[in-house]
Amino acid sequence: MKHIQLLLALDQHKSLHRASAAMSMTQSAASKALAEIESIVGVELFDRTRVGLVANGFGDALLRHARLLSADIEAMCHDVNRMHDGGNGVLSIGTVMGAIPALVAPAVADLYRTYPGLSVHIVEDTSAKLLDLLDAGQIDLVIGRATVSAHPYKYRYRPLADEPVSIVAGPAHIDRAGMYRDLASLVPFRWVTYPAHMPMYERLQHELRLAGLSMPAGTIATPSAFVALSLLQSGEDLVSLLPDSIVSPWAQRGRLTVLPIALQSVGEEIGIVSRLNMVSSRFADHFAALLEARRTSAGGAA
Repeated sequence: MKHIQLLLALDQHKSLHRASAAMSMTQSAASKALAEIESIVGVELFDRTRVGLVANGFGDALLRHARLLSADIEAMCHDVNRMHDGGNGVLSIGTVMGAIPALVAPAVADLYRTYPGLSVHIVEDTSAKLLDLLDAGQIDLVIGRATVSAHPYKYRYRPLADEPVSIVAGPAHIDRAGMYRDLASLVPFRWVTYPAHMPMYERLQHELRLAGLSMPAGTIATPSAFVALSLLQSGEDLVSLLPDSIVSPWAQRGRLTVLPIALQSVGEEIGIVSRLNMVSSRFADHFAALLEARRTSAGGAA
């Protein structure tokens, strides 16, 4: 563990002197420990530059594993301490908002029937940010997409469901929804979109392209579906492309207008994403099984 901490300290401080001070050890001891690591792997891990010690390609590879090991050890200690204090374990879940109503919320309810004393932490964010948390060991699994990663092969991915989407406007358009039959009829509107390069944004861009249109200027970008819903409530000139699982409860209460515009493309599936070589907890395994059971019972869709 000392060697792992030293690697991380060197990466942070770029100096043997500062890294050894942060670890409360002498510089000579830190230098010896670094030499031991480099002897084990057979290569130098850091280049000596004007700005200090900078990890080379070998160092970067070792640091990735060091961060994962450090995060796993920290999570292990946290779980053991919690159980020692009378708790029954922790499960940390990351999820995109569209998966919460039909998949995550019911599965959490089912999970508590088996583990009533379990503490569950749920983080809602974009797939990209959730994968960063997964890499850092801060969450156990992600309900989202692995394809947003530059290295999707490093994850285990189990598909759960397609994500149906609809084009929606605020409640002021309920009585005249039939006026909007295609994307061209929405030209006077301002789009509330997900940020560029997110799957939902790219799908909207693709739909517009198929209709012979381009993404208009003056869009409002937000990764939060709650923000998008709130904006739609107050702006009569706004439209958005949102997951049906989020839209349906609002539309049923007359708070949103689903426009009768058929989409031509097929969206990406939502699935369970976990680190490929990570040994998961029994809580994570059980929760994943509950999600997959819901997928099976729903015939693969949600």
